[in-house]
Amino acid sequence: MPQYYPAFLDLQGKPVVIIGGGEVCEGKIPNLLECGATITLVAPAVTERIREWAHTGQITWIPREYQAGDLANAWIAVVGTDDPAVNQRAADEARARRILVNTVDDVKNCDFIAPAVVRRGELVLAISTGGGSPAMARYLREELQRTFPPEYAQLLQVLSDARTEVRRRGLRPSPERWQECIDDELKALVRAGALEEATARLVRMLSEHPHPVGATQEG
Repeated sequence: MPQYYPAFLDLQGKPVVIIGGGEVCEGKIPNLLECGATITLVAPAVTERIREWAHTGQITWIPREYQAGDLANAWIAVVGTDDPAVNQRAADEARARRILVNTVDDVKNCDFIAPAVVRRGELVLAISTGGGSPAMARYLREELQRTFPPEYAQLLQVLSDARTEVRRRGLRPSPERWQECIDDELKALVRAGALEEATARLVRMLSEHPHPVGATQEG
């Protein structure tokens, strides 16, 4: 199995071409839409959900079989038809055009694999098994969904706002100090929806142990 390099791609406004209209390709679309990709899907028949996305203008559907040249303008490609020969031709075209391709359930024809994802606002947790077990990836995703409740999105916002404020003051708390300050009381304030109070408390705690500009910094 290859060793994959983890990365988060900025797909905002970038063209993504999907070859295939079944449930597997349908399952790829929500995350791509959430990331702002411009999606073109090529397939003679599609699921009802894909048809609805096309009807509402969220994606462009070309209702025919894949043809050479369909990937000409793609930034990345997702291939998942029921015909292995079609999948191979599409993957070959992607490689010839230096376009990253994910060929569903065919690891040898993948330049990247789509991880299982847990989103909490701007906090994104991605899980990959290197294509070895989608069931394991799903299991871990569900575990993380329980471990990281929705208020982690608000906790991230509090941390981001506090980081902006302490930097405005010219302070650089150490990574260790940041970890110390993410305590149970801070999380309780976030759970209660007292975000301004949580931010003020965090800034106050971080300011108690200032570090001069240029010292070891929190990311």
